Amino acid sequence: MKYGLIGKKLGHSYSKAIHGLLGNSDYELVEIPPEEVADFMKKADFLGVNVTIPYKETVMPFVTPDEAAKKIGCVNTIVNRGGELFGYNTDYFGFLYTAERAGISFDGRKALILGSGGTSKTAACAAKDAGAAEIVVVSRTGENNYGNITRHADADIIINTTPVGMFPDTGSAPVDLKLFEKPEAVIDVVNNPLRTRLALEAAALGLKTAGGFPMLVAQAARAHEIFFAEVSVGTYNFDTVRRTVSKLYVPTDTMGAQKGTSLLCEAIISEMEKRISNIVLIGMPGSGKTTIGKALALRIGRAFVDTDDVIEAETGRKAPEIIREEGEAAFRKYERRAVAEAAARSGLVIATGGGAVLAEENRFALRQNGTIFFLERELEKLATDGRPLSADLPTLYRQRLPIYESLCQYRIKVTENTDGSVQNIMEALL
Repeated sequence: MKYGLIGKKLGHSYSKAIHGLLGNSDYELVEIPPEEVADFMKKADFLGVNVTIPYKETVMPFVTPDEAAKKIGCVNTIVNRGGELFGYNTDYFGFLYTAERAGISFDGRKALILGSGGTSKTAACAAKDAGAAEIVVVSRTGENNYGNITRHADADIIINTTPVGMFPDTGSAPVDLKLFEKPEAVIDVVNNPLRTRLALEAAALGLKTAGGFPMLVAQAARAHEIFFAEVSVGTYNFDTVRRTVSKLYVPTDTMGAQKGTSLLCEAIISEMEKRISNIVLIGMPGSGKTTIGKALALRIGRAFVDTDDVIEAETGRKAPEIIREEGEAAFRKYERRAVAEAAARSGLVIATGGGAVLAEENRFALRQNGTIFFLERELEKLATDGRPLSADLPTLYRQRLPIYESLCQYRIKVTENTDGSVQNIMEALL
């Protein structure tokens, strides 16, 4: 292996694709069991590697760390120079980058960090260096734990460094934000899904929110620089990183004038989000979501999932039959499972049932990785045959329209020609 990522489980990782966009076609994902990490490091049969959980601290004895890595106590980037291994912590750069682009300031604030592993140490060091007045680390069994977390209800910034909410268990949040008095911001370093449950709840409360995906891209860009350029040990510290972040990140309204790492990061973030995001079709029953979704998926080369088909595969019955036999409430339970299963994946075209958006759980799930399109069609043209819930379409439409409007990013007028509707979606995506 020349370059790559080592960790225990990497099935969820986007790092290979990101480094490919950075120009490194030799980047691999290598899963290593705990008992083989020491041998891997001693052999050092690589030019450069990134390190993810749970090995960021494990590899420290095998490297000469730079100033930031030494201070933090863990590394996530290692370079082999003539048989000697040098360690860096590019997560430090990535963490500051994702906070900066979200407009989150630590100056004089109280930061509450959930989790006590290597990423927690990185976040604590960065927050302290960036001027945080107080930093509290919450763990499961420590002095500050989830049982007494309300003693820190005055926290200004909440930072999740735990894997809670990570794929495939995307429906969970590590803490209830309503326990806090007046938080300003939430940073969640989980990068899969694109928007975690915690981040979505924070956004719903009007808080500044930073996710883990920009952090992942920014740290990868910095690691790429280290892999392919001489970077002296000891020069990569907070002062240089903070100046780099401030200089390179420019708000999106002036993005076109940018040069350097930030422009590269934002371009890769944009490209990767397009690849990862599900295209989710919502709208009234009979509006054409299935037909249009299949045609769109075929045109852009994506897999197609119809949540009603998922339910039928599970139960052996179509939606109208379930509703007639068990009632709507029973059908909605099947639907929640189907939506959660589809929405946790990425890169799909998903057609939902007309009432799927009624459940808050489904709305959260669809937002995680979804770009959501509301397909609008005139009521008189909606198909109603075999649809027991479509008996009174005007009333149904009035009830659901506000939800469709608040959930979607795009409203698409359904045309008489399927290709025309697909083209409208494609133009919105572009």
